[in-house]
Amino acid sequence: MSDPMNSVGFDLDLTLADTRAGIAAVYDEVASRTGFFIDSGAVLARLGPPLEWELANWMPAAEVSAAAAVYRRLYPSIAVPVTTLMPGAREAVDAVRRAGGRVTVVTGKNARDAAHTVEFLGLEVDELVGSVFGAAKGPALATFGAAAYVGDHVADIEAARAGGAVSVAVATGVYPAVELRDHGADVILGDLTEFTEWFDSWRTPTALV
Repeated sequence: MSDPMNSVGFDLDLTLADTRAGIAAVYDEVASRTGFFIDSGAVLARLGPPLEWELANWMPAAEVSAAAAVYRRLYPSIAVPVTTLMPGAREAVDAVRRAGGRVTVVTGKNARDAAHTVEFLGLEVDELVGSVFGAAKGPALATFGAAAYVGDHVADIEAARAGGAVSVAVATGVYPAVELRDHGADVILGDLTEFTEWFDSWRTPTALV
């Protein structure tokens, strides 16, 4: 039987999945096909916000929708095969499941590509919600009953607050630990290799004494 008090939500990009190489490759291909210059290194330096927001930095607003369609068409064949697990990701998911908790992935990536990524990496999750960012993740986390939400972006801290969950920030994305702390994360981890120890102590009542 699942224990909702131990259920945890996770962000995907740079939290569970290292998608940087794949995302850069897709942006490079989009640039080639559309004729618009895109600096994929600059994209990776601020990874997190929705695709359309990023594309708007590189082309007129009228071109964004078409470019996004090209990106999404290319993503499964170019990006997914070169995606890898972030350190400690599988162990973190397994720790939640061992405790009787359920796992959800709530991500800004569209649900199709997120599902393909999770399946490719062999992660066992109970629910996946895509195309939501920042506080807009809150309703999904609340509906799922996530007691904690783990992410690498300051917007994931806002998501946890909006969903009534403990904010667990991992310094594996574009924000260092000090910025995550300044933004109000409840817990700061260097990466997910530290998650199991934190999770086991957090869910144990004696840890609160």
